[in-house]
Amino acid sequence: MNYDDALDLSLNRLHEEGRYRTFIDIERTRGQFPHATWTQPDGAQRPVTVWCGNDYLGMGQHPVVLAAMHEAIDATGAGSGGTRNISGTTVYHKRLESELADLHQKESALLFTSAYIANDATLSTLPKLFDGLIIYSDALNHASMIEGVRRNGGAKRIFRHNDVAHLRELLAADDPAAPKLIAFESIYSMDGDFGPIKEICDLADEFGALTYIDEVHAVGMYGPRGAGVAERDGLMDRIDLINGTLAKAYGVMGGYVAASAKMCDAIRSYAPGFIFTTSLPPAVAAGAAASVAHLKTDDSLRIQHQTQASILKLRLKGLGLPIVDHGSHIIPLIVGNPVHTQKLSDMLLQDHGMYVQPINYPTVPRGTERLRFTPSPVHGPKEMDALISAIDQLWSHCALNRDELAG
Repeated sequence: MNYDDALDLSLNRLHEEGRYRTFIDIERTRGQFPHATWTQPDGAQRPVTVWCGNDYLGMGQHPVVLAAMHEAIDATGAGSGGTRNISGTTVYHKRLESELADLHQKESALLFTSAYIANDATLSTLPKLFDGLIIYSDALNHASMIEGVRRNGGAKRIFRHNDVAHLRELLAADDPAAPKLIAFESIYSMDGDFGPIKEICDLADEFGALTYIDEVHAVGMYGPRGAGVAERDGLMDRIDLINGTLAKAYGVMGGYVAASAKMCDAIRSYAPGFIFTTSLPPAVAAGAAASVAHLKTDDSLRIQHQTQASILKLRLKGLGLPIVDHGSHIIPLIVGNPVHTQKLSDMLLQDHGMYVQPINYPTVPRGTERLRFTPSPVHGPKEMDALISAIDQLWSHCALNRDELAG
């Protein structure tokens, strides 16, 4: 076999479909976010405004977070020294887990290097803990959840997205004595829609199932202390396992699950994704703990964030552009063609100094390709005006349809 030819075929297919992804060299400047520096292919540098970052609240630049990281790195150095079982557990890791358990009002929390790993490792391990476990998974769950469910070797059922009636049918069709777990998300990141948390919890009670919620796009941003949509809706006590990230609203890195002490202990003891992975650097854990603690008591950034998202959605709707609006902070602008989506992204960057990454298949279904905007409290009126003007011009330039609102 000619391996180079096979690689060429695979890569050319992506180019032909307009789905080939290019890394953009973006360097954030401390204290200046969302402004950054773009290093172009020829080495030239120019200023850009980032409109697609997941540092939703700008906490990656917050003085409280940076001070905690400086203190930890000066005290301990760079790395953790190993896995948690060998030498990679420090006071910083324990402090962060304590903050997270308190955040979600659970007995315990368990740290992973990312929320992807947390989902994958936990969902693939649970059938080892509950013999004969059946996992009921929302059809639009994140790839990390899908992978964890796929790899666990147990039974699985896929229910139509947010379709509680279909979920009920699947639950009712299985052995009432079989252990069950329902896995879903609080906010689905591509459309920004909310999961029916209460209704799913009601079904879990009725059929004796555990509940597993991914709050990755909600922690830090919803609820009185930032614990997510389940906290906002007063439902945290009805969720058995909560997955979250430290890399979005908290502005650092890492993922976790929060649950009972016994549940976390079992996952810690059985999950290869935890056992064999070097732990987060202490400075990262320290910064994340500081961020979580700060956002528990400071609601101002959450309020500003929702205000900015509402303003941007209103202004895009005013131009007749097809955005999806489910009431969350995520703002997808549907283009519907991978080539046009890439072209819009390229022109925004090259002609207007605005960075918005195109989102294409397989992340979203074909025909729903989009630009996804994530405004933050640090995107001011000047940045907002410039974005609206640029989008208006480019939409007309590309002769794309208006007044066909998807939301």
